[in-house]
Amino acid sequence: MSADVFSAAVSRQIWDERYRWRDDGVPREAAMADTWLRVARAAAACERDQPLWAARFYSLLADFGLLPGGRILAGAGTGRSVTLANCFVMGSIDDSTDGIFDALRESALTLQRGGGIGCDFSTLRPAGTMAAASGSSAAGPVAFMGLWDSLCATMGANGNRRGAMMACLRCDHPDIEAFIEAKADPGKLRHFNLSVLVSDALMTAAQRDAEWPLVFPACRTGGTAGDGAMVTRAWPGFAAPVRCEVLRVVRARELWQRLMRAAYDFAEPGVLFIDRINGDNPLAYAEQIFATNPCGEAPLPPHGACTLGSLNLTRFVRNPFDDHGRASTDHSALAAAAAMAVRFLDDIVDVSAYPLPAQRRQARSTRRIGLGITGLADALCMLGLDYGSAAGRSEAAGMLRTICHAAYRSSAALALEKGAFPACDPRRHAEAAFVRALPDAIVARIRSAGLRNSHLLAIAPAGTISLLANNVSSGIEPVFGLSARRRIRHGSARYASWELDDYAWARWRDAHPGAAAPAYFRTARDIPPADHLAMQAVLQPFVDQAIAKTINVARNYPFDAFQTLYREAHRLGLKGCTAYRPNPVTGAILSSPARPRCGGPREGVC
Repeated sequence: MSADVFSAAVSRQIWDERYRWRDDGVPREAAMADTWLRVARAAAACERDQPLWAARFYSLLADFGLLPGGRILAGAGTGRSVTLANCFVMGSIDDSTDGIFDALRESALTLQRGGGIGCDFSTLRPAGTMAAASGSSAAGPVAFMGLWDSLCATMGANGNRRGAMMACLRCDHPDIEAFIEAKADPGKLRHFNLSVLVSDALMTAAQRDAEWPLVFPACRTGGTAGDGAMVTRAWPGFAAPVRCEVLRVVRARELWQRLMRAAYDFAEPGVLFIDRINGDNPLAYAEQIFATNPCGEAPLPPHGACTLGSLNLTRFVRNPFDDHGRASTDHSALAAAAAMAVRFLDDIVDVSAYPLPAQRRQARSTRRIGLGITGLADALCMLGLDYGSAAGRSEAAGMLRTICHAAYRSSAALALEKGAFPACDPRRHAEAAFVRALPDAIVARIRSAGLRNSHLLAIAPAGTISLLANNVSSGIEPVFGLSARRRIRHGSARYASWELDDYAWARWRDAHPGAAAPAYFRTARDIPPADHLAMQAVLQPFVDQAIAKTINVARNYPFDAFQTLYREAHRLGLKGCTAYRPNPVTGAILSSPARPRCGGPREGVC
């Protein structure tokens, strides 16, 4: 490994500003290798043989083989009072003044310690309904979201890092139309990503152009706000399905069209297929999910937390750009790295601080981790494969299969060594659909002794850490531009513009000066949106949580084709969909040739 691991000046600056350990402004680390060593030692602190595991973790981190989440890189081993988990979902918001401000306080504490948060606002009464006890009129979820937005704008999250939040609302909440339109004004709710929790029932009703009831628990409205019609729903904040009053009825297709038009016109809300999220959750026997982290890759229960790390796939390509067909993926090395990464992230669960006691309890009860990938598009280029081709998708699926199976084997082995996660029911966990699809030998081990971690895999946007690793392509996104100009924030409010070369393109160009780019160096704008979606679809079967992916479409992309992407995402069994079209409200993410910020419009904490 070269003494200077940075081939891009921007990568060195990002390390220096965001991840280099300083005490009172004085650097404690001279090189990136010192950061890797600090992080490796911190993770190994809970191991019995700390020097052995610190050395092994260092080897995993070195030369950007594993890119831990930014909170781990910035905070592990520094002694600072920060969390090492990137992803949180807050507790259920009680529909009362005290409950709302308690939830706001918990959100402030989590943001202050460096976490990105998701909040489900479905528990709040619709605007205009009267409280049965006090007779006061409710402001509604969208109005209270403004409190969270102002909080985030005022306090930030942690030093150079902006806060990030996800707001979710059920598709049958009476304020769903106001939620859908909430970001039409470019000056409002700019610190939130928004996602609608779309049920299978809505998709079916929209297809049939059926009526769609908008409802709320009758015990919260006093049963007097509607016409007396009642339905039973599983509702956040309630341990069992509850009787809900039908407050209004709309046409399902009109509601769906309204959602699609908002996404087309101003890039939000995104869509979370909540029934798929809960149906495919291996821990569905012990929890129900109503929200995700800000970028959508970690669906979490109330007070849930997840630690993230991304394997850099460019480090597992042998004989890159070989003209004689000898380029290949080293699956043996990839499996070994995935197994080690599981142990590393599992240790992070123990050494991390948590902003709230409830988050600590939830994290250590389930021991959720989110191992993902980055550099996929660059790795495919190094293999001579087109991202949008069937061969490219097949190779990508093979990589994820290797990681998935190695991760589950590792977690099963850790369960024998250190014990299964406390909430584990081995028999019921082995019956989960995702687990049943694993090799029989792994399933048998899970049925016998359980797993160390309830969830193991999540693919984050990995925006900043990919830039740190000399600008490898982000997450599973295609290469957005071989060369691009990107605005990057430095300090609390200062931006600088950088000319960036894609990692794989820079390597190929240096080896072939003056030559034209091979055909497989297609960028995002050259890849049909359906092929973006197809890539996400072939990877989802190997990811037990979710995948952060933004499908970038041209400004002149037809609306009917745009909404077809979302219907196809549902048909393919995906857990969510976000398509981004440049528009007058949000503009383009970057000037051409563009590159999305941390997964497109969902700029986040990755």
